[in-house]
Amino acid sequence: MNLTVKHLLGVAAAIAMGAPALLGTAASPAVAAPGAHCERAEQDMWESGPSRSVTARDCSIPSYGKRWYTVEIDTLVQTHYKGDTLDGGVDRTRTLHDQTIRCLGYTSDADKGTVDWFGCPPV
Repeated sequence: MNLTVKHLLGVAAAIAMGAPALLGTAASPAVAAPGAHCERAEQDMWESGPSRSVTARDCSIPSYGKRWYTVEIDTLVQTHYKGDTLDGGVDRTRTLHDQTIRCLGYTSDADKGTVDWFGCPPV
């Protein structure tokens, strides 16, 4: 057998055996990482669509530094406004239970006891 063919077969075998092992170890921490949980949250709903921010209370936030957070919310209150400004007034509110959203990050205000989730695409 040609020396180049042996090298190529060896490389292919190493990739075939090593890739699943590497993928398995890299994927397991992401799957095992817990999500955030909030008791109550509010989200503004505009005529053009939902706000990308959610204000929540009584949250437990994991300490891992991931880019995206999965947030489980027990009670989500959506305030629907007439138009795209506060001047239009409130059209209606809607209460949803046991909702899960994904957000890019958060800021917290310990004095108010709130967590402001941002970068939350519509579900």
